[in-house]
Amino acid sequence: MPAVVLRATDPAAIDRAAAELRAGQIVALPTETVYGLAVLPTAPAVERLIEAKRRSAEKGIQLLVDSVAQAGSVAVLTPAAERLARRFWPGPLTVVLARRAGAGLPEIVGGGRPTVGLRLPDHAVPRALARMLGPIAASSANISGEPDATTAERVIASLGDAVALVIDDGPVRGGVPSTVVDCSGGTVMVLREGALSRATIEQAAGGRRLDSPE
Repeated sequence: MPAVVLRATDPAAIDRAAAELRAGQIVALPTETVYGLAVLPTAPAVERLIEAKRRSAEKGIQLLVDSVAQAGSVAVLTPAAERLARRFWPGPLTVVLARRAGAGLPEIVGGGRPTVGLRLPDHAVPRALARMLGPIAASSANISGEPDATTAERVIASLGDAVALVIDDGPVRGGVPSTVVDCSGGTVMVLREGALSRATIEQAAGGRRLDSPE
C-alpha cells in the first residue's frame, strides 16, 4: 500500500506519526540533514527498518532524542560527549556511547555491540516525536548504498511501499548526513565525517587530533 503523505505543517501530522510508530510501522520524517526512516526502538520494528533499507544489521541504528537528559537516560554520557553535545546539539552530530544497563534497548539497535548512536536533531518533527514517545530509532531514508533522500518525493520513489507515513517538509536544509563520533571509551574517534568536518570536531575536542577507525 502506498504511503500516506502529510505536510509537516498539518496539525495532525505528529499525532498520526506517533500512532503509526506505536503500531510498529515505519515513518519517514524530515531532519535538518536528510530524510530519515523512524521506528520505535523495539526488536521487531528495528528489524523491519533494516529489512526495508537492505542494510546490514551489524551497522546498528541510531536514536533521535529531544534533549541531553533523554540521551543520558539510555546511554552513559562521557565528559567528551557532554562537551561535544554542548557545542553541536541540536545539530548534525551523532555520538556513540555505551548503553545504560536496564535501558530496555534491544541489542540490534547497537548492531550487537554494547553501544548506541545518539543524535539531537535541529528539527521540530523528530524532536516532537521523541518528546512524546521517548528516543526514536532512525536511519537515513534510502536503500543502503543509494543516495540519501533530501526530499519526500525521493523517499516515496525509493521506499514508498515500505513506509506507512511520510511527513513532508520540503527539501532539507543540509543534505549531508551527520558526523559520527565514538565517545564510548577513553579515546574519541571520528567514525564518519559528515556535515561537521573532522577539523571542527577536533577543535571542539580541545584542538587535539582524533583517532580514526582502521
